[in-house]
Amino acid sequence: MYSLDIKDVWKNYTMRNKEEVTVLKGVNLQVKQGEMVAIMGPSGSGKTTLLNIISGVDRLNKGSIWIEEKDLSTMSKAELALFRRRRLGMVFQDYNLIESLSVKENILLPMILEKKLEEEQEEQAERVVKILGIEDIQTKDITEISGGQKQRVAIGRALINSPAIVLADEPTGNLDSKSTREVMNYFSHINSIMGTSILMVTHDTFAASYCNRVVLLKSGVFAAEIERTGSRKEFLDSIMEMLVLSGGEQDDVS
Repeated sequence: MYSLDIKDVWKNYTMRNKEEVTVLKGVNLQVKQGEMVAIMGPSGSGKTTLLNIISGVDRLNKGSIWIEEKDLSTMSKAELALFRRRRLGMVFQDYNLIESLSVKENILLPMILEKKLEEEQEEQAERVVKILGIEDIQTKDITEISGGQKQRVAIGRALINSPAIVLADEPTGNLDSKSTREVMNYFSHINSIMGTSILMVTHDTFAASYCNRVVLLKSGVFAAEIERTGSRKEFLDSIMEMLVLSGGEQDDVS
């Protein structure tokens, strides 16, 4: 069963000069239940646009997005907002945490909005903070913790409602190498023990090497794909080779 099934997705934008630009050109992608997939590619290739369409922030022109056998392309704005809150987890490069709330309150925010019972909130929070190793900072303000800890809080918030899939947009983009390693270890951990499907957009080959599969998006189409079969180090080398052969991390000016 697929957590995510993207079928023939096209996306066009009309520029100020009324010129039409096609960003996505018949994209197809499936993410299996419990799979961790990275999308890589040059700037301007459509990676974030695709993530925005999957999350319902943006609308496609043609095709369909299926999550848990529900077609998001047929939903109204209100239905999308509700589905996104209940069944999608989002992790961003700049964390998107609320500084006026504590660590625990940020994590619990989706459940608070859903008006879940306090007992259920406490039970889920206890589980999530333990998995992410942030039990000792639950009461701290967001301004008091490090960047790596902030990203773990953001991951906790994404996980709190047990989503069908977590979408991560450059989750290590603002982190140093030590924090990147820690955050990716936690992503891998939750993918393994919780069976959470993860789709991650990244420029970071090291982060991508934690995934089961890497797909390369270039000029609005998937140009290459590689699956992990050996060690993470071997997979990292294969990813880098794929990018070199395809020119995948060069800025796309076409």
